[in-house]
Amino acid sequence: MTRRRYHKRRTSVKRSGLEDALAAQLSGLKIQYEYEPFYIEFVPARPRRYTPDFVLPNGIIIEAKGYFESSDRSKMIAVRDQHPDLDIRFVFGNADARLSKTSKTSYGKWATKKGFKWADMGTIPTRWLNETRNEVSLAAIAALKLAQGRTT
Repeated sequence: MTRRRYHKRRTSVKRSGLEDALAAQLSGLKIQYEYEPFYIEFVPARPRRYTPDFVLPNGIIIEAKGYFESSDRSKMIAVRDQHPDLDIRFVFGNADARLSKTSKTSYGKWATKKGFKWADMGTIPTRWLNETRNEVSLAAIAALKLAQGRTT
């Protein structure tokens, strides 16, 4: 006799539990945000796109990361280098996780070394939410949206 498996049906449109938690945090604090509102083109070896997870009204882009693969790290460096006006930050599910089994470097240490701001434990720091508007980042976001024909 086979066992029936019951899976909890996802009611969210977010791509991960960490993204669900961040969306709940922002909604609970009544902070408006946009979820994956546009993409950012970048060119490593061939043209690709990156879609930011959350964009806050003050121009901060939040990338939620549970598992942080090598390809994701390379992508984020390329995006940052090709779009230096964007304020991209990470929220890690576990910033102490190692890049690989053999690495001594954690996600948080990698982000610090590469010049990214980051937070741990799947929560956006209140100080980020209360930061003043980053007009340079907001202008870069508006330009990307305009180029894609997106108005929101």
